[in-house]
Amino acid sequence: MATMKDVARLAGVSTSTVSHVVNNTRFVSDEIRERILKAVADLNYSPSALARSLKLNQTRTLGMMVTTSNNPFFAEVVAGVERICYQRGYTLVLCNTEGDPERLSHNLEVLLQKRIDGLLLMCTEVRSASSEVFGRHPPVPMVVMDWGPLGSIADQIQDNSEHGGYLATQHLIAQGHRRIGLITGPRNKLPAQRRLDGYCQALQEADIPFRPEYVVEGDFEFAGGISAMQQLLSLSERPTAVFAGNDVSAVGVYQALYRAGLRVPQDISVVGYDDIELARYLTPPLTTIHQPQEELCRQAVDTLLERIQGADDAPRIISLEPTLIQRESVYCIKRS
Repeated sequence: MATMKDVARLAGVSTSTVSHVVNNTRFVSDEIRERILKAVADLNYSPSALARSLKLNQTRTLGMMVTTSNNPFFAEVVAGVERICYQRGYTLVLCNTEGDPERLSHNLEVLLQKRIDGLLLMCTEVRSASSEVFGRHPPVPMVVMDWGPLGSIADQIQDNSEHGGYLATQHLIAQGHRRIGLITGPRNKLPAQRRLDGYCQALQEADIPFRPEYVVEGDFEFAGGISAMQQLLSLSERPTAVFAGNDVSAVGVYQALYRAGLRVPQDISVVGYDDIELARYLTPPLTTIHQPQEELCRQAVDTLLERIQGADDAPRIISLEPTLIQRESVYCIKRS
């Protein structure tokens, strides 16, 4: 296998000049550059990424820790992050925690041993064990994404979930609904709690009494949406509309209503949250709250790269604004 010394010898230049041409770090005359590039081609020389990373103290590799589930939202975000990394000239190494703190610590150890330049966190399992892992390695820049750990001393990119919950509930109220159910996610997840806060704010502004039996805690999964909707259907006065805390739960709502012989939206209107690609292909297409996924991915990667390049201002919280996407899953109740 050819080395940089072999290229330098064939081109008749120093190894440092070869390095400058290969890494594009200094001006070299066209004549010398052509000689070096010809020597590279003749020798089939391939620069060592490891050697370059040791010399520059950068691997141009980012790590990402994510808790995956059946929710397509996570897959769509990961794909977006990888695309932005590619556009910025970085490679992404993805690790799944599956909700297990021990697995998170193990994967974190592996990523830090590989000398990643920065880390994206989209999981909530960070505990003291992970702090011990960080303590054994040099500091690495981090950015916490939408579903990251609370209280993190790092830049945070997050969806304004409270406003999104408000928009969803307000839309149902504007269509004449007053008996509005809510299927939350786990209450210990910040997005779930904030969407509940937005729901309560919209009810209060419309002078609609809060009915605790209309709020069912779900798990942001398909099966959780089914069981939560079945619980709402068992009420003596069931809701005329349901705000599902995410689109995956809304899919479960559709299934529960289908099993009960009820129709969307004629019998019960439904609004979701996230605007995953599947939402537009449901029957009927789902009205939902759009999370700006592209902006979430771009802001997360670019903020992390700014830290890698030396930005030392105070940690930032960047809030992204959701919007309502109206489709066909909400029925307008005629008012007398």
